[in-house]
Order: sequence, then structure tokens, then C-alpha cells
Amino acid sequence: MADPASYRPQTGEIPTTPGVYRFRDPHGRVIYVGKAKNLRSRLNSYFANPAGLLPKTHAMVHAASSVEWTVVGSELESLQLEYTWIKEFKPRFNVVFRDDKTYPYLAVTMGEKYPRVQVMRGERRKGTRYFGPYTAGAIRETMDTLLRVFPVRSCSTGVFKRAESSGRPCLLGYIDKCSAPCVGRVSPDEHRNLAEDFCSFMGGEAKRFIGRLEKEMAAAVAELDYERAAGLRDDIIALRKVFERNAVVLAEDTDADVFALHDDELEASVQVFHVRGGRVRGQRGWVVEKVEDATTPELIEHLLQQVYGEDSEVQGRIPREVLVPEAPSNHAELTEWLGGLRGAKVDIRVPQRGDKAALMSTVRENAEQALKLHKTRRAGDITVRSVALQELQEALEIPVPLLRIECFDISHVQGTNVVASMVVVEDGLPKKADYRKFSITGAAAADDTAAMHDVLTRRFRHYLTDKAAQVPVVSGEIVNPTRAGAKSTTEAPPSDPAMPAPKAKFAYPPNLVVVDGGQPQVNAAKRALAELGIDDVYVVGLAKRLEEVWLPDSDFPVILPRTSQGLYLLQRIRDEAHRFAITFHRQKRGKAMTVSVLDGVPGLGEAKRKALVAHFGSLKRIKAASVEELTSAKGIGPALAAAVVQHLGSTDDPAGAVPAINMTTGEILES
Repeated sequence: MADPASYRPQTGEIPTTPGVYRFRDPHGRVIYVGKAKNLRSRLNSYFANPAGLLPKTHAMVHAASSVEWTVVGSELESLQLEYTWIKEFKPRFNVVFRDDKTYPYLAVTMGEKYPRVQVMRGERRKGTRYFGPYTAGAIRETMDTLLRVFPVRSCSTGVFKRAESSGRPCLLGYIDKCSAPCVGRVSPDEHRNLAEDFCSFMGGEAKRFIGRLEKEMAAAVAELDYERAAGLRDDIIALRKVFERNAVVLAEDTDADVFALHDDELEASVQVFHVRGGRVRGQRGWVVEKVEDATTPELIEHLLQQVYGEDSEVQGRIPREVLVPEAPSNHAELTEWLGGLRGAKVDIRVPQRGDKAALMSTVRENAEQALKLHKTRRAGDITVRSVALQELQEALEIPVPLLRIECFDISHVQGTNVVASMVVVEDGLPKKADYRKFSITGAAAADDTAAMHDVLTRRFRHYLTDKAAQVPVVSGEIVNPTRAGAKSTTEAPPSDPAMPAPKAKFAYPPNLVVVDGGQPQVNAAKRALAELGIDDVYVVGLAKRLEEVWLPDSDFPVILPRTSQGLYLLQRIRDEAHRFAITFHRQKRGKAMTVSVLDGVPGLGEAKRKALVAHFGSLKRIKAASVEELTSAKGIGPALAAAVVQHLGSTDDPAGAVPAINMTTGEILES
């Protein structure tokens, strides 16, 4: 851990103007981004008395090795630049509002030719409109009811294509819960209009659709078309059922998001009720760990930045009113920023009395209960992870905290299709974005130790390359983002928010490398690191048979107790690496099973390859054919026939032959 005094800038070097600052760790990775009205005052607060900082802030300044800053022209610009850099660098010490659970959303994939209605969780996708969040039962019932009135496609891509090719719709098409665009019952434009109506209804325009259907029902009755009138009556009942499910809490013309929070010294819980047309349309919650001694106005500012800035689909649904428990810091600038995202005025207010204040109280009660539940669930999880990492560090006598662990596994079948996996755990939790796969060929695929040496060499060679390519850190910079095209004169382009930094996939090294295997694999891994001159990464191996932990150049393993949390952690990491490697191996083996010798012929595509096999019947006959005979097949000219003869002549060696498969019949063709 670095001493903050070792990189503290001189007070006179720091400007007193508004700006945005970044702390970087020894590997150049941005670990914290902040903004300040007075850069000198804010940065000096980190270095004046590091011992008096909050625990997470203390950890941040000691994990950093440098600090840099950018001067801007106004507080609005600092707000925009701070958000841009937080989104780009994803600093580990910044306030991040994470959902306290995975909510299901009702989603409409408007980006597709035939939009699809479905229930979705997880990360949001571009071109998809989301409604909710809802409870799992309510969202299924809502979707089932609305498809009666708005028969939008809800089937998967596979079902849609199968119906399209067969000319017969799926069951939903027969029971009138899908307009069946797959078989041409409606045109793409008509189906898209249905999807737009579905989105408009879910967006709060229920009364317009109910009123329209009531007029159509009255017209049908006047024309004595009672069958159509009965169908319209059922549609109206269905829409009212969905519309009336949400309680009326405010005036019917009210569109607002109502935020409330409850916090303690370390964490804060936030809840929001989405009110549209005076009714609660959805609810969502977040829990955040405090990094600095953040006040409620500062937390609210960060919250609104992340909620409304993270997704263009959310930006399109920013309401007219945002109700908060306290006015956020930089209130005027934040209002202007949200208004620019919405394209219309946004009013951020603190309700003082009446129905809105009463609803705010209800939201606050939800936030308080959510924080209690979060702490109850998380206490055991944090404790177990901390104990596991501490036990592992002590048992292996590693002097540094195990903040990042990487595990490697080799997978193959009798030496064929050799692959390797790399899984990553940070703070005891998997970081799947950093998982990597390796294909191993040549001499490295001879055995497991050679393969392990090859994989570790490749992984850490990438690390050294990325490290060498990183931009040198400077003590500060001055930029005026208001001038179009303005760039820093003291730092390379990655600091310019308009030019994101290149992705360094391997730039962050682990504290511990775990290999699946015993002493041979561990020694091979250690040798690979030594050859690259890396001596600050520790290596261990976990042998499957007795779950022994092997250290490099050790004659005896480390035996961890069977009830050790550290052993459980190693086992989970090893099993995850094994799962990831097996999955990749099966994918590669599946592709290899459908490889034909003809695949390597230049200019011979799939259609001509099938025509050639259909004409001659087997690969043996194709090999025996002359150039003139090959040209008798459909689409095969003299030049392509000569290329086939030349290619097949170079693969006559039986040892190098690859069995071919007739993709129509599944028959293994003779070689």
C-alpha cells in the first residue's frame, strides 16, 4: 500500500477553480473520480490527515499512487465530466447504486423488425423499451392480459423462424394472442403499430385506448354486430383490469418519480416509486456503500446521475417531476442537465405537505425496511468472504491482501482440442467480465504442464504489453471543455472524455494465481512467471484427489482443514474454472466434428461444397476425380476444380486426414 505523502501534489500546484480529479493505482487504473468547486480545498482534505478519513476513503488514498485533475469552466461541466468518467472507467471506490435485487421488467424489443414482448431481467439492451419493475407474478398476468388486446409477438426467435418456414403459426396465433406476423397475417408496419400501442398503454395512456374501444363497441351495437361488441367489451374489461391494478395515489395528471433514502454511517438504501397518471406503475431499490462522508444532498446527486444517465431508454421516460427528500447538491446544474436529457423542463422538488409528502413517507419506510433486510442478508456473506480470504492469506503466508485471484484450468480429450480457461475473483466475488479462454496448439498441447506454461506465459506477456502501453501519469492538467475540440496539452488522449481509453484486457495483475493440478503444474506456472521477470505474483495449485494445496518447489503440500472457508473458496474458484474450460472445450469439439477436408479449399463455399458432395457421393470419389470430371458438378469451374485437386492432394497423408460428415444425412464420409 502506498503512502499518500509519496504522491501528494504541492498545494501551490493545485488550482482553486472547479474541476474533476482522478486517483490512480500503481497499475494506472482509475480507482476514484470526484468533482469539486475548489480543487485545492478538496484534494488537500485527502492528504491533511489520512488517519482521520473514513475506512473506505482511507483504503482508497492508500491504494492510489497518483492523483490528477482537470479544470473546467463551470459546475455544470464538472457534473457532466464526472459522470462521463465514472461511466467510462467504472472506478471501484466510487459510489455505485446497485439494485438490491433483480427485478423483472416488461420489455418490448422495438429495435427488431418484428418487436417482441417479453419478461426480461439483468442489463438493459439498446433498442428495447422497459416497463416496470414488477413482481414476477404480476408481470406475467399483465402480459397475458394485454396480449388479448394488443396481440404483439411474444415467441422466441427459434419459434418465430420455425413458424415462418412452415407457414403455420404457433399456438398463440391460433388463440388470437398473437397477430402472427410470421405467416403474413399482418404486415411489419401493422405489427409495429400494435407494439407502439402496447408501449403507449404501458406508458400511461390507458384512458385513450379504453375510450376508443368504448366508442367502437357503441358503434358495433348500433350496427347490430353483437359478436364484435362482445369481443370489444371483453377487451375493455381486460384493459381496465390492468389499469385499475395500480393504486391511485396522486392526481391523474401527475407523472413523477418519488425517491427516498435511509442511511447509516456505512451504507444507504434508496427506494423509488414510479408514478404515471397518478398511479404507482413500478418500484425499484438500491443499496450503496459510502466512500466519503457523503451528505444526503451529495448522495441524491449521484443517484439521479446514475438512474437517469445510464440508459437512453430511461432518459426517454424522465418524468416532469422528480421528488426527493432533500435538494441535491448542484441543484440548478442537475435540473439543467436532466432537462437536456428529457428535452423538456424537469422539476426537482422536495414535497413539504399533502399527498406527495405522504407518499414520500411511504417510500422512506420501504427504504428503511430494505436496508435492514440488506444488512441481515449481507452480514453473513461479507463475514464468510472476509474469513475465507484471511484464512487463505495466512495459510499460504502471503504478505499482501488477496484482492484479485485468477484460476487456470486445462481441458481436452486425449490430447485433442486442448483449451484453457481463466476465471477471476475480486474481493471474493467472481468478475465474469474478466474471464478469458485460450486455445492451445502445437508443442504446448503435448501435456498439461506444457499447456499450463504456455497459457501463463501468454496471459502475463499480455499484461506486460498492456502495462508498457499505458499512458504515463502526470500530476495535473488544465482543460476547458467548453471549447470544441480542446484537448489536454499535458496528457495523452485517453484522458479526453470524447476519446475513451483503449481497453487493456490484461493490464491488472492478480495477487494470487491458482492452477488446477499438483506440483508439476504449479512449477510450470512459476517457471513461466520467472521467465517473464514477474516476481510479485504468488502461485498455488489445488490437486483434485485429496484437495491438497501445492506451493512452488515444495516437497509437501499445505493441508487446509476440511471445514476451512479458505479451502471452500479455492474449491469454488477451481470448479468455476473447470466449468468454463469444459464449456469452451465442448464448443470447440462440436465445431471440429463438422469439419470437412473441403473446408480449406480457397473459393469453395458451402453451397458449392454441398453440390460437389451431392454429385460424387463421397469424399473418396472426389479425390479420385480429375479436373475435367470435377467441372461436371454444378458451379465448379476449371480454376476451382484445380484448386480442389491441389488441396486434396496435399492432404493424402492419412495421419493428417480429417473425417468429413455429410451435413444432410449425418453420414461420416470416407477419406
